[in-house]
Amino acid sequence: MPIIKVIIPAYNEADSIAHVINDIPKIVDQVIVVSNNSTDDTEQNAKDAGATVLKETQKGYGYACLKGMDYVSKQEIKPDIIVFLDGDYSDYPEELTKIIQPIIERDIDFVIGARVKRLREKGSMTMPQIFGNWLATSLMRIMFNSTFTDLGPFRAIKYEKLLALNMEDKTYGWTVEMQLKALRQKLSYVEIPLNYRNRIGISKVSGTVKGAIFAGVKILTWIFKYSFKK
Repeated sequence: MPIIKVIIPAYNEADSIAHVINDIPKIVDQVIVVSNNSTDDTEQNAKDAGATVLKETQKGYGYACLKGMDYVSKQEIKPDIIVFLDGDYSDYPEELTKIIQPIIERDIDFVIGARVKRLREKGSMTMPQIFGNWLATSLMRIMFNSTFTDLGPFRAIKYEKLLALNMEDKTYGWTVEMQLKALRQKLSYVEIPLNYRNRIGISKVSGTVKGAIFAGVKILTWIFKYSFKK
């Protein structure tokens, strides 16, 4: 088996984080939880569940992911695959085996866990999320001839390909930046339909008007930035 590390950005996910960690398949070499300035028991609960816990005081999804990547880069033995997973228990961590399978068996570079309608629990995605996904992926299809249907955060990528993307977004644009750069660098990619359920707790993005607006603006900014980039 390849060496697999999971990076979980988490902000105040004390009620869910242990569930997420405990459901991750044992084939994973290391689970890294990046507490993004959490003020509850997220960090302690993650440690108790066996994860490596890092702290990132600058708020932002991208900041947390970059913190995890920086930590991995300093380890002597580098992983073959990095998996990104949210800490809210909306995804099914045990399905990690499904999203790494194309990398291992078919040498695919990048895999997105797609939150398809038939596998989504009712109410698990808000209307702004559904519309935002449709708009973003439609624009990517028109502008870049992509086949993406989702910006799902549950994703796997070869470690060396991730480094080559030179990720930089610090907040809401992290997922779409990765997909746009994957298209730009002509990485091989597939989507795997996964189950999706109502998260534990309130979403910090889609659960607030401010978060939904900021996320939408950031996503569209990345798409149009890349549409004019040669």
